[in-house]
Amino acid sequence: MTTPSTPPELPSPEQIVLRAGIDIPPFIAPRPATLFAERALRLRQLAAGHALRDYLLLMAVVCEALHERAQTQPTPEAPNANALAAAQISDQPLLLPRQGARLAHWRTGLRAALSQVLNKLPADSPARAAVQAVIALPDATLEQQADRLLAGITLGLDLAAAPFIAAGLQLYWAQWAAATAAAHPKAFDAPADRSRCPCCGSLPTASITRSGQGFKGQRYLHCSVCSSQWRLEMVQCSHCGTHKDIRYQALQAAEETGAPATRAAVEAETCEACHHYLKIVHQERNAHVEPVADDLATLTLDLLVSDAGYQRHGTNLLLLFGDSEPATPEPA
Repeated sequence: MTTPSTPPELPSPEQIVLRAGIDIPPFIAPRPATLFAERALRLRQLAAGHALRDYLLLMAVVCEALHERAQTQPTPEAPNANALAAAQISDQPLLLPRQGARLAHWRTGLRAALSQVLNKLPADSPARAAVQAVIALPDATLEQQADRLLAGITLGLDLAAAPFIAAGLQLYWAQWAAATAAAHPKAFDAPADRSRCPCCGSLPTASITRSGQGFKGQRYLHCSVCSSQWRLEMVQCSHCGTHKDIRYQALQAAEETGAPATRAAVEAETCEACHHYLKIVHQERNAHVEPVADDLATLTLDLLVSDAGYQRHGTNLLLLFGDSEPATPEPA
């Protein structure tokens, strides 16, 4: 891991863009039609020579199946103006995951996608059993697992099944978020709590500094569930919001000595005030980065930063850790 770096005292990207008279989008809705294809492509790129090669390729196959489902799966209807007003009055995210709030077709879409995954997996793949088990889950059990997953509850959560269930939920919520943002364009522009998704209230997976016209140097948090992105200033803790004592950690190749020639495309942004961290991926350093894929491929960085005493602010639903407990049996 590289020596921690301290950001220089320079004008922030926000200040530079504002001085140029450019509007900074505060919220970027997901694009389900291309989201999962882009994620799958990046996972395949990162898998080459990686210690987690087989798992990254498995998740790539899952994302490719989700991409095909995204072209035909019905989109959940956006909440109406009354629901939006009620959410604003209660200061709650409009698409906050609630038990029983999902339409049944998310299960149909998940099973169809996983059936496609099965068709692409080799006959001797150890992942086949887990995929088949999720397909065979009764509706009530699948919904129960989804509720626990969305609530961040590991008690009773099947950790082997969780990434596949999460993938189905990500497709459903990405479609719902996109439809809602189209129906209510300004609904998520001014969140009171920037540590969580203004659309669904979920934790981020990572943040990304975007490149391109109108975005150069702007940092957005990327939602772990709906894949919406919302702006957060650079050099700011995503957990407690402070701008002070922010440091950046990155992996360094074993053969490198001294300072790296170029800054890493993926760093851990650590906060000395609250001792939390979140990864930040830099599009201007690597145009191909994708928050979920690059976060998944840098697990070693998580381990090193955690060993140094920092707690992760976000989550990646495609790889969860914890003590998996057997689910409570359904009543007879």
